[in-house]
Amino acid sequence: QVVFALNQTLLQQESLRAGSFQIPYTTEDLIKHYNCGDLSSIIFNHDTSQVPNFINATLPAHELITAQEIDSYFRQELIYKRNERMGRRVKDLLEEHPDKSFFFAFGAGHFMGNNTVIDVLRREGYEVEHTPAGQAI
Repeated sequence: QVVFALNQTLLQQESLRAGSFQIPYTTEDLIKHYNCGDLSSIIFNHDTSQVPNFINATLPAHELITAQEIDSYFRQELIYKRNERMGRRVKDLLEEHPDKSFFFAFGAGHFMGNNTVIDVLRREGYEVEHTPAGQAI
């Protein structure tokens, strides 16, 4: 799986360099949607947007299965579990210090796809609001 993932990453990078593959959105797109509070944007709803995309329709069946296994592993281990830990840490701080105010800042990647930090906190009963850029807190 590691060799497969490395090969697919290299192929993807070579395709980017050659201009035969385009990333569907830019960093500027992410920033614009994030600043506008548009976290429901298609950009933020890709479950695998934080990890390389190994699933390719042109792969042979046995390699497609490997790609799906790696994708599932990355999603679970690198995204969902991390967001769960971060959400629990926020919740624990809020509960341990109910008389204090907190400001939490996360990278945009923590708001992408399903099971985000926001989703974790909302499941715990917290109300989470976006503060647009330039708005006083």
